[in-house]
Amino acid sequence: MASKELRRLVFVTGNKNKLAEVQAILGTSVNLVDHKLDLSEIQGNTREVASDKCQRAAKEINGSVITEDTALCFNALGGLPGPYIKWFLEKLGHDGLNRMLAGFDDKSAYALCTFAYSRGPDTEPILFEGITHGTIVPPRGPNNFGWDPIFQPDSYELTYAEMAKDIKNTISHRYKALEKLKEFLNSNSD
Repeated sequence: MASKELRRLVFVTGNKNKLAEVQAILGTSVNLVDHKLDLSEIQGNTREVASDKCQRAAKEINGSVITEDTALCFNALGGLPGPYIKWFLEKLGHDGLNRMLAGFDDKSAYALCTFAYSRGPDTEPILFEGITHGTIVPPRGPNNFGWDPIFQPDSYELTYAEMAKDIKNTISHRYKALEKLKEFLNSNSD
């Protein structure tokens, strides 16, 4: 009997660190293929940004895709920088992000990951969200993956950057969203 062929899934990303993390979390459950597209992002909340990006990616690819959006939300700032964290980090760096909270006692935050899946160009994306609560701390650990050095998940003494990848990949916001996506794919196999 022939083994069942793995579902091919196009992940629209140009971030090799993100691709490696997603491959590690999904493992061999799908045949993940990356495709870099330069898609501008609309302004809006995380769900609006993720849905719009996935719809445009599905049209560009002319097929099924997943996209991912990550937000880092500071509770003292009402959820900002949120989906704009990439731009805040690029302009301010880790120290600048910490300084944004200098006047606040509340350093709590949450990392929010939204994966969007579309079966094709004319289908409404389905969203899968994962949240990890934590605290914004002065940067610790390697500075090679976004804001990981300043985010310390609740109940841990290490930042994401200081954690072994196999630990991070079982507690992170990305892991939690991908688990929901994986469950959906497994129950909706074609």
